[in-house]
Amino acid sequence: MTNEKLIIRNVLPRELDEVSSLLRDSYQQYENFIPPERWENYLKDIMDVRSRLDESDLIVAELEHRLVGCVTLYLDAERSIPEAWPSGYAVIRLLAVNPQHRGQCIGHVLMDECIRRCRRAKVKAIGLHTTELMDIARRMYERMGFVRFPESDFHPAPGVTVMAYQLQL
Repeated sequence: MTNEKLIIRNVLPRELDEVSSLLRDSYQQYENFIPPERWENYLKDIMDVRSRLDESDLIVAELEHRLVGCVTLYLDAERSIPEAWPSGYAVIRLLAVNPQHRGQCIGHVLMDECIRRCRRAKVKAIGLHTTELMDIARRMYERMGFVRFPESDFHPAPGVTVMAYQLQL
């Protein structure tokens, strides 16, 4: 990590709106690749951080008193999308880094924290979904040891594959 001032921790209740905006800003680059009606629903879903709090850890990256990244970790995959993952898996969703802070290893540090928490909880494997559009994130996952797990792919629209990856722990 290039910045020793980065703090990784769970979100505070007063920060939920800020995280919601961070997710919107981080995923905005994909808007032109998704039909408007699907984009609207997708954006509403990813920004609804409050609905996931009971089932997951919302982990944030703070730099100089400002949130610059976040990720959602389900230690029990059955709390996420149960039909997508085998029993005993954890799931990582919605890794986001503020566009102004990309290239500083923030996403990697957030992923490391997820892996650390999964090992501590004795989870056997971690799953996540990504797409061709998310090529930078996908390459990072692969460098971290995640491998394709097509059994858990899904297809939200004709010709669209949301690719599953897993990391055995």
